[in-house]
Parts: sequence; structure tokens; C-alpha cells
Amino acid sequence: MHKEEIDVAVIGGGPAGLAAAIKARESGVDRVVVIERSEYLGGLLNQCIHNGFGLFYFGEDLTGPEYARRFIEKADDLGVKSLLNSMVVRLFPDRKILVSGSAGLTYLLAKAIVLTMGCRERTRGALCISGTRPAGILTAGTAQRYVNIHGYIPGKEVVILGSGDIGMIMARRLTMEGVTVKAVVEVLPYVGGLIRNEVQCLHDFNIPLLLEHTVTEVHGKDRVEAVSVAKVDRAWNPVAGTERVISCDTLLISAGLIPENELTRSIGIEIDSMSGGPVVDSTMQTSCPGIFAGGNVLHVNDLVDNVTREGEKAGASAAAFAAGGIKPGNNRIRLFAGENVRYVVPQVVNLGEGFTLSLRVKEPAENTKLMVGDIYSKNLRVIKPSQMIRVDIPDKNWIKISKPIDKMLVTIVGRSSHS
Repeated sequence: MHKEEIDVAVIGGGPAGLAAAIKARESGVDRVVVIERSEYLGGLLNQCIHNGFGLFYFGEDLTGPEYARRFIEKADDLGVKSLLNSMVVRLFPDRKILVSGSAGLTYLLAKAIVLTMGCRERTRGALCISGTRPAGILTAGTAQRYVNIHGYIPGKEVVILGSGDIGMIMARRLTMEGVTVKAVVEVLPYVGGLIRNEVQCLHDFNIPLLLEHTVTEVHGKDRVEAVSVAKVDRAWNPVAGTERVISCDTLLISAGLIPENELTRSIGIEIDSMSGGPVVDSTMQTSCPGIFAGGNVLHVNDLVDNVTREGEKAGASAAAFAAGGIKPGNNRIRLFAGENVRYVVPQVVNLGEGFTLSLRVKEPAENTKLMVGDIYSKNLRVIKPSQMIRVDIPDKNWIKISKPIDKMLVTIVGRSSHS
């Protein structure tokens, strides 16, 4: 079996993986390899032909393929090696990787690893919708690939369950292709994606949005014929007497994303139960030394710009580890999610060091204050679960801490707008 020693291995060739590989090379390490199971680099960006990418990172309005192309070309110019059509069969805590590809099985012996496997969609099975199993039920991302890559329209009359960004984008995309989108059905009292997508994809195209509703049953034997939709109470239980039937031939599921962490779990890396990704410190290092993570495998981001920045941080840290330059801090502090905070990333920081904090809230609220222990506070006018909050906390803020601590609470104080 072929063996190859490398400096940094990046698992996943999407936006986070490309950014990590580029930053690792720019940080001075020579042997950087990206392992990608698809035949192309770029990940899901290749099927996202709509614009809205790169507004913050490049200050330009790009399509997904345009955004990906800039990183693919840069990685190529820097001599990053890509293993396409390759799967990681097994990952080891000592940073060995067993890869299956066109050349057979290969062992990569890496000094550092960056996990950038992205995320996957929740399916109908995960939502436990009752009814038969006809054709015409698929996730919004799968529909996006059918339409944008293969030129196949999945149906003529569509209902979309969930208001995630891909679902709302596909509502617009299908409408532009002549499909009738009967409704976007959302169990929450607010959309699950970005507000700009709610406005540009639903309101601008007069697509009905049914908040606090869900699909209770699928009708049809060989093909979807209709779905039953009902209003829900605060516990998301259907309210008796509110059910109605909407005829359609297709049901798209856009009910959230799940970080791809089967490999992560296989070697015992600590997982955050709320974010669904590994617990990391401020260098993006997981609980397994020399293994870093960034992007949607760490937590589901709302903007690709943030995915890129996390990939860059993980790549730079992996390069430093490969060169022997990363050591654990003397006083490591665990961050915990407090009032109206769903999760925080990173979960571990070093006393005295600045860091970037990302978090999501549980409930929408107005006129709130973000508080990070006693070292940082910031007023936030409007917060929503669908939008990531990112703040840079400089090292000078630690001067407020006069004695050693081992934990810190992150809270959002303010009145919920859906109380």
C-alpha cells in the first residue's frame, strides 16, 4: 500500500477546505493536500448559480461558481495537491488518513489535519412526516443540483417545507423556470434563512409563506398528489381543525443542515451537542492535537464569507502546528452558552489572547446586549436565529480579569420579540 508523508491534509474541497489549503501554503508549509470525494473542487458552490457570494470577503457580488473559481485558481497557483474522486475510509488520532481513490488505497501521514467536510440536509425521515413513499419528495439541495447542474425540473407544482436559505432560493429558481410554488411552509414564527432571501426570493415573487405551519401528511401512491398542512401551537403540535390539503406533485424539504462529523466522531473528538460540530479552541484545534476544523463541519454558517474566514484560521493554525509552533495556553477558559444563546464557537479560549466569537441565538429579540463574561459587551438592536453573530474580542479586554478563571458565560440580555 502506498504511503505518503505530507505537512497538512485538508479533508473536503469546498470553500472552507480551499481557504484552509491556501492559507496553509501561504503560511510556509510545502506539502498541502486536499482530499475531495467529488470530481470537482468547490463543493456546493458549483450548483449555487445565484449571486450574493463574496459581498464581505471580496466586496463584490459573485455567483457560487465565480466565488469558487477564485480559490481553485489560487490553490492551483500555490501548488496545492488535490485528490479528487477520493474518499477518506478511516481517520486515526495520530493523524494518519486512509484514502480510497483512483490509484487504490493510500496512507497519508500528515503532521496536521483540517476537517472541512461541510454539512448535509435533513431529510423527510428525520422529520417523521406520515404518509406514503411516492416519487416527488426530495431535499431542496438535491433539487438545486437537478435544476442547475443537470437541467432537470423536478415537478410542476411544488410545496416547500422549511424556510432555509436553499429552500427559499429554490422557490425563486423554480418560479423563474415556470413552476408553480404553492407555498413555503415554516413551523417557526419567522423564516429559518436570511432576511434578504425572504424578501428577494419569496416576497418579490409573491410566493405564499405560511409561518407556524407544518406538513402533516403526504398523499399519493406512485407520485405525490397533495400534502396536508396545518397550523402548529408553541410546542409545534398540529392544531385540530386547521388542516387543509394543498395539491402538488413535488415536496421539497428545506428543514436545516447537519454538520458532517462521522469521521470526527470515529476518533473520539469531543462534539458540541448544540452546534453539531467539534469543540474547538481559538486556533480551531479540536480536542485531538493537530486536528483542526472550520466552516460548516464546525457549525452551520449563514454566509460563505464566514466559512472562508474560518477555513483560513484553521489552515494557518494547522500550518503552525505542522511546523511545531502551536502550544496549548497556560490558562484555558471554557465558554458556555447562557441566556438566549444556542451555542458559541470557539468553546475554549486562552486567557489574555484575542479571539473571534461566533454564536447563534435561540429566539429573535430587539434592543439586546451581548455579554461575554466580564470582558466584553455590545449592544445589538435586532437579533435572529437565522443570522450568525460574529464579534472580534481584542486581547486588551482581558485586563478586566484580575484573577485566574476556568469558565465564562456568554449571554444575550433583552426582550424576545416573540414572547
